Amino acid sequence: MAKKSKGNRQQIILECTEHKATGQAGTSRYVTEKNKKNTPGRLELKKYNPILRKYTLHREIK
Repeated sequence: MAKKSKGNRQQIILECTEHKATGQAGTSRYVTEKNKKNTPGRLELKKYNPILRKYTLHREIK
């Protein structure tokens, strides 16, 4: 049986917005998937930033 294609699912990268503003070395990034048909805009999630040691807003980058 053939594997079903993923269709509208797209792999995206989420990057921390607060970490960029601090100017510290390194980046906090997460890789995930989203359905581009249901969420055409940029995704924003609160994720853990291990460098800052707190939950921060991570925004989709292109």
